Amino acid sequence: MDELALIRRAQAGDVEAFNGLVAAYQDRVYNLAYRIMGESAAAADATQEAFIAAFRGLRDYRGGQFKSWLLRIVTNACYDELRRRKRRPADSLDDLAPESDDPLPLPGNDETPEDHALRGELRRALEDCIRALPPEHRALVVLRDVEDFDYQTIARTTGLELGTVKSRLSRARAALRDCLRGLGELLPAEYRLKSES
Repeated sequence: MDELALIRRAQAGDVEAFNGLVAAYQDRVYNLAYRIMGESAAAADATQEAFIAAFRGLRDYRGGQFKSWLLRIVTNACYDELRRRKRRPADSLDDLAPESDDPLPLPGNDETPEDHALRGELRRALEDCIRALPPEHRALVVLRDVEDFDYQTIARTTGLELGTVKSRLSRARAALRDCLRGLGELLPAEYRLKSES
């Protein structure tokens, strides 16, 4: 995929070229939105809003890393939705049922069923602790530790200063550590933090 050519064609109004950009980035954008929002329906809405905003704002895109530009849009869409929810809290019956559309992968040939179950428990514990973080910290953890972006890319994506990214990420990791420490006996023994064993 020649990303720059697609961007130029999309800026000229070529919808098929923009669809090519959507196809290239939709999984990454959705994954980030899902990690920030914590639920698939809200992530899908934020993803859609982000791509609509990107299409409308593409003519103003002046270069740089397209991925960072796009991820900043979805991060902002998530923040907007979370702020809206804070102003108008509403409980949904769907929120009472656990999400089941993100199943655990099947165990590999070298993994025992017990190991697979333990890995699943750890995954759920980590996801719960990440979900408990404030949205601005959650986004940084997802961008750095899940998506494996470097600090400069995260700073560009979030619009934060590099030092702010590092300090907030440090606080977020400390909160995750405290959350996991608080689970204590609920975590499988091999995954407990050193001070818990």
